[in-house]
Amino acid sequence: MSVAHTSTVDTPAGPFTAIVASDGAVLASGWTADIALLTPQIHASLMPSEITRTNDLGDVTKAVIAYHEGDLASIDTVEVRQKSGPFLQHAWDVLRTVRAGEPVTYSEYAELSGRPAAIRAAASACARNSVALFVPCHRVIRIGGNLGGFRWGLDVKRWLLAHEEA
Repeated sequence: MSVAHTSTVDTPAGPFTAIVASDGAVLASGWTADIALLTPQIHASLMPSEITRTNDLGDVTKAVIAYHEGDLASIDTVEVRQKSGPFLQHAWDVLRTVRAGEPVTYSEYAELSGRPAAIRAAASACARNSVALFVPCHRVIRIGGNLGGFRWGLDVKRWLLAHEEA
């Protein structure tokens, strides 16, 4: 039986909730107060048998607050755990190398991921990312600066990109 913990933090972009495994790795996160929107994103092999609410997730909560207060690097070392095939695993690792304030296009992201022709696969990696913020899929935009999509809404994506440019 594996137990995970969840907590919601109020942020300028809206309520941010994370589900964290007992060892501290983030399993799912996003700008919602409803964990029912997060649990479907957790791979079946990683799904905890129980999720309990807590007021504070320790280092994860500290990193989320620090990021929203302007310490953009605070999220970089937070451990995450998500599971898929080799390309998505690699693409998620690559996303963690995209620096705040330096968004890339979907085609640049595909190239960084080692498959320049796989633009749709790169977009799919963003769409299937279960640990928003910590794996910063919001830093991938369309050619010409259009935002593209974002599970947590374009207003949140716009806020994050503006926050990182400031």
